[in-house]
Amino acid sequence: MTPYRTMFWRINEVWIFYVFVVLAVGLFLAGVIAHISVWKQNAKASDFPFSGGALKKSILDTFLGRRVLQGDRAAGMMHLFLFWGFLSLFIGTALLAVHDYLFSFLTGSVYLVYSLVMEIGGLMLLTGILWALIRRYIQRVPRLERRLEDALVPVWFVLVGFSGFLVEGSRLASQHPLWGPWSFVGWWMSALSSASTAEIFYPYLWWTHALLALCLIAALPFTKLFHILGAPAAIYFQESRNPGIADAEEGIGEFDLGDSIFFDACMRCGRCVAVCPTAGAGEPFAPREFVQAMHRALWQEHFPWGDIRFLSRGEKSEVDDTFWHCTTCRACLEVCPIYGATFEAVIKQRVLAIEDGTNVPRLMNQTLEKVFKYDNPWESSKKRRGAWAEGMDLVDIAKKDAQADLCYFVGCTTSFDDTAQEIARSFSTILQKAGINFGILGKKEPCCGDIARSTGELGLFVEQREKCLDLFDKYGITDVVTSSPHCFHTFRNEYPEGSFRVRHYTLVLRELIAKGTLRFNKEIHATVTYHDPCYLGRYNRIFDEPREIIRAIPGVRLVEMTHYGADSLCCGGGGGRMWQDLDGEVKMSEVRIREAEETGAQILITACPLCRIMLEDARKVAGLNETLKVMDLNELVLQALDGVNAGDLKA
Repeated sequence: MTPYRTMFWRINEVWIFYVFVVLAVGLFLAGVIAHISVWKQNAKASDFPFSGGALKKSILDTFLGRRVLQGDRAAGMMHLFLFWGFLSLFIGTALLAVHDYLFSFLTGSVYLVYSLVMEIGGLMLLTGILWALIRRYIQRVPRLERRLEDALVPVWFVLVGFSGFLVEGSRLASQHPLWGPWSFVGWWMSALSSASTAEIFYPYLWWTHALLALCLIAALPFTKLFHILGAPAAIYFQESRNPGIADAEEGIGEFDLGDSIFFDACMRCGRCVAVCPTAGAGEPFAPREFVQAMHRALWQEHFPWGDIRFLSRGEKSEVDDTFWHCTTCRACLEVCPIYGATFEAVIKQRVLAIEDGTNVPRLMNQTLEKVFKYDNPWESSKKRRGAWAEGMDLVDIAKKDAQADLCYFVGCTTSFDDTAQEIARSFSTILQKAGINFGILGKKEPCCGDIARSTGELGLFVEQREKCLDLFDKYGITDVVTSSPHCFHTFRNEYPEGSFRVRHYTLVLRELIAKGTLRFNKEIHATVTYHDPCYLGRYNRIFDEPREIIRAIPGVRLVEMTHYGADSLCCGGGGGRMWQDLDGEVKMSEVRIREAEETGAQILITACPLCRIMLEDARKVAGLNETLKVMDLNELVLQALDGVNAGDLKA
């Protein structure tokens, strides 16, 4: 006998089922259209580029779960079980419709394979859902929320999946076909009841399963399950768009289509919260809450009935001023399964706050005024900009007839802060020892505009950018090296491409060591650990170069902290926070200094003036003056060149 399946076996009034199908599909499409309508209101013509690379990435990440497997393999496997289980059942249902309405093909061996795959898919879905419930409610993974929707949606899935197996078990118990064992779960469940009982209850089970499944389809756009459709779109548009905000005059500082889709596609998985240094320090900002507030504000503004998600209605929709706590460290983007750049949305929200003149911290306003008036965020003066170089006999490029192959752009913090000034002196001395023909801009050096850009004052940023470009053009500067990763990032990624070459000093030092221009003739017997600055590491992927420099110093042993590389912890000084008075339960820099202490290292090395200041202050507060030194990489390299012993190293 040829294996087959009878459609609508023992089901009367089938037309009622089709009415429910039409209603479910209609509600589903209405919800999807509502989402697209809201998205379009934030969209611009430039938001619809075609990118083959983005499309490939979206497909691979969606179907292979590459992104969700990173960092939390258990969560990734759970997601894959859910995704492939749901997808296989969806495709199987669609094939069943094709078989019934277009042409018959689910017979014989094809039907046997179909039955086997559907069983596996159903088991995968139930396994994934149960795994998700265990993680959330038994293991109680800290980053996961436990709201009504978080329980209702997976339980709904369990009911759909389990009722489907009950329906199949009842049918097999009644019909008892020879090919029944191919539907192995249903076949096992068929043994739980007699043929007569199964035949009686089968229609009731069938209608229960059908209504549960159709209601789930209808509700999908109105719950967190819209992530199923929104996530692939979010991955594509996040990857295909230009993430920069430098071209403020073109409106790139405004929210766009990619932001709208990201806000809708967020599943509230909490990975961003788990890595956010602000949330970890007990401060009132968390990326997930910010994204959800933005989502609700978006729907309140662009949809007549507000938030479309009926299980989330009534939640707080106001976007408050806690976004000033964000360090813009980019850690959230490293872990977000849909590549959501929450920190970029934060900067755009800051743009709106600056434009409105509301919700801007007083100290932040004062700092921006200093940048505007005095070309630096530190002092109400330009006179001391080059004071750090007194007695060093450095070339001032801004002076008449000055000649230099390389311009050392010192930066505001390195120029004015007493602790950071040692970075400038050390690097300049290293370049002198290496015989490099370099110069500085002295009092003429302006602010690169990083603080204005990261705090949302785009007009001021554009003004500072033009100042720098005009100055570089005036003095024929084509090769620039910076102390600050913030200056480096701004020049490299927020300025017009190709106008000049820019490198962070770590790249220059590594090049000099590789060429043999810098030689370490004596050993320094010391154990050191390295702190990755956010704007050097996560933003520009410069992780290995500083470590190569450290390892090149004879006698130095490098040990890593628990968080390093792309997983490094922020010092708390970025995003304009250096010039604000923001604290939580504990300072981020203190968390980091304790992590450095745990390595047993004698020296904590960094390559950023902001990190140098924050970590030095944390060292003093933690009372580690006798056991741990904080140094910039330049300082370590210079003292290694001078042959200083570890015990004599100056901190």
